[in-house]
Amino acid sequence: SIMINCLVVDDEPIARQGLLEHIVQIDFLHPVAECMDAVEAAVWLNKKQIDLIFLDIQMPKLTGIDFLRNLSVSPLVIFTTAYPEYAIEGYELDVLDYLLKPISFSRFLKAALKAQDYLLKTKKASSNTEDYFFIKSNQKLEKIKMEDVLYVEGMSNYIVIHTRQKKHIAYLTFK
Repeated sequence: SIMINCLVVDDEPIARQGLLEHIVQIDFLHPVAECMDAVEAAVWLNKKQIDLIFLDIQMPKLTGIDFLRNLSVSPLVIFTTAYPEYAIEGYELDVLDYLLKPISFSRFLKAALKAQDYLLKTKKASSNTEDYFFIKSNQKLEKIKMEDVLYVEGMSNYIVIHTRQKKHIAYLTFK
């Protein structure tokens, strides 16, 4: 199974409390922190590995939407808002889900399961990535394991891949 580190970002204490009450009932959600604004959230994103943010849209200073637009690394985001008209922007920003306040537990659970499903799939995909590649060297395809590569040397129109066993010359550029 998977543990999902989450952040609750909402300027209203009651809304944060409601979300935390939902979170603690779901065993795969781990509440890392609750933040009252985007600035506080940004601090946590730099401090800890955050997988999921429950993000309010209407906040003073910086809205959830602007905060999201300015993030360089974006964890999964579930918008929490009292305003249904923001749904469109949410989809443009690739948010995972959109919870309308007041948020029922069953609807919250559905969103949490969606996040779990998404993270399990991406985790599986990244752990299944093959750790080798093929190059054409001396008119034949050579399979090279990533772990065997010591370093790669770039010449003008070819590269030399130095592995533990031998040197492979391929007509490729670093590009």
